[in-house]
Amino acid sequence: MTISAIEGLRADREAILGVCGALSPADWSAESGCAGWTVQDVVAHVGGLFWAVVDPSTLPDTSELPTERAQDAIVENRRSMSSEQVLSDYETVSIKALDALAGLVGQDFEVPLGDLGTYPADSLASAFAFDHFVHIRSDLFAPRGPLHGEPPPADELRVAPALDWVEAALPQQNAGAIASLTHAVRIELSGPGARSIVVGAGEPAGRVQSDTPSFLRWVTQRATWAESGATASGNEADLSVVAALRVF
Repeated sequence: MTISAIEGLRADREAILGVCGALSPADWSAESGCAGWTVQDVVAHVGGLFWAVVDPSTLPDTSELPTERAQDAIVENRRSMSSEQVLSDYETVSIKALDALAGLVGQDFEVPLGDLGTYPADSLASAFAFDHFVHIRSDLFAPRGPLHGEPPPADELRVAPALDWVEAALPQQNAGAIASLTHAVRIELSGPGARSIVVGAGEPAGRVQSDTPSFLRWVTQRATWAESGATASGNEADLSVVAALRVF
């Protein structure tokens, strides 16, 4: 992780505070792009993740639950809070969490994250940057989310750390699917944070082309290739595996 991941996360923190500070009660209670979660639930979720860094004892014990169920349990636990309390809580804990994450820069140990895999401690800021990026743009704002207007920028500062997390998480979170590929597939990404990601072993025999913001939608299964404008060529069986990859 570099300091740029902290700065990208800090920028999206400010975006959440700015957007949510202007929401109406109807906006807060509107269904988000996350099934079963309102806008308020999404903000409670990102705040809860920060508490996991700052003081996990404030959260319910979810150690025996898979990641998605654990996040549902944390959100459910925070539903007694008002929207004002959720936003105030997020504002407070996010400052503490950013300091804690910055303290991990250059640290040489690994952190187990349950069914998400095990990662170097100094990559965690990228995980939070990824989570913020996707929830804000794909779950709060239209077309999946209920909020209209222009979402925060999808620029290099915010896209690059989100992509760094995907590169780290993709092989761990999709090990079985990737092992089933008969040929490697190259994902060629254009736009902010542009890069190539090779999935599978050996010389790539398939290619997927996408811009980076769209890639972050389809690799989280918030859009199909057709919906996001991605194009692909190569073995259809291998491409169908890549199209179904999912990163948390």
